[in-house]
Order: sequence, then C-alpha cells, then structure tokens
Amino acid sequence: MYTQNEYSQPSFGQPPPAPAPAPQWIGATPQPMNYAGQWSSGLCDCGSDVTNCCITCWCPCITFGQLAEIADTGTTSCAVHGAIYTILLAFTGCQWIYSCMYRTKMRQQYMLHEEPCNDCLVHFCCEPCAMCQEYRELKHRGFDMSLGWHGNMERANHAAVTPPFAQAGMKR
Repeated sequence: MYTQNEYSQPSFGQPPPAPAPAPQWIGATPQPMNYAGQWSSGLCDCGSDVTNCCITCWCPCITFGQLAEIADTGTTSCAVHGAIYTILLAFTGCQWIYSCMYRTKMRQQYMLHEEPCNDCLVHFCCEPCAMCQEYRELKHRGFDMSLGWHGNMERANHAAVTPPFAQAGMKR
C-alpha cells in the first residue's frame, strides 16, 4: 500500500502539477450547463446588462421580438413578433399574456424552473424584469441576440465547417 503523501503531493522544491486543460468544443453553439432547472441570473438582476435593461424599458417590442424569434427557432421573425406585441400593448394592454407564453416555451426548452412564481404572474407583475432575465439567459447559452435565430445557426454551422488556421512554421 502507498500513503497519500507519496503520490498526491509534489516533492519538496517541485512545482505542483498543472491543472488539466478545459475541453474545447468545436462547432457547437455554446450552451453552458447550469444545475438542472436553474436560471443563469435572477429576476431582478437587470443592472447586469444595462443596455438591454434600457431597451426593454423604453421599447420592449425589440427585446420581445428577439426573444420570441429564438424561442420559435426562427419560424417567425423578430419584426413580426415585435409588431404583434406592440399592437397588443397599444390596443389591449394585455401584451403580458403573449410574452408569458414565450417565457413558458423557453423554460420548457431549457428545463428551467418556474421561479419565483408562475410565468403569467411574473410577466403581469414585472414584465420588463422577466424579459431582461430571459434575454440574459439566452445570451448566457451562447446566442447573439442581434443575429436572430438564422444568424446564430449560420454562425454555429460556420464554426463547424471552418478548418483550424495553422501559422507557417519553420521552412526548409
């Protein structure tokens, strides 16, 4: 038998072993994994992305359009979702029902918990906070919201096809 000190600790004057390098994923859209069901940020963490917070407060149709296009996997454009949201906001004031459906859809896609309460209540009480949280979640999962669904898929496909660049070494 060996003792733990013989094999796990470096000898006196020896540097500690280097940590193993992190794996490199090539060609996949980055999707960091959280604990099952956990959001990457809290509902009231709007200040962590001030630009998105301001856009969502002043023109929520833009943020909602971006979220809905990603949640719908590009079947309907950002502009169409934003226009529907704006019409509902202007004529009924019940746009939160429409946006809450997309929170539910996104939660189901990424297996997120319904926190801090049900989706409709979150959107009814604080819709800007809910949309900012959803936006941050998609960014955390590797989406560039300005590209839309198709742009993100092209970026992921391009990364999978592009061969690595090797610099010229010594020449004979």
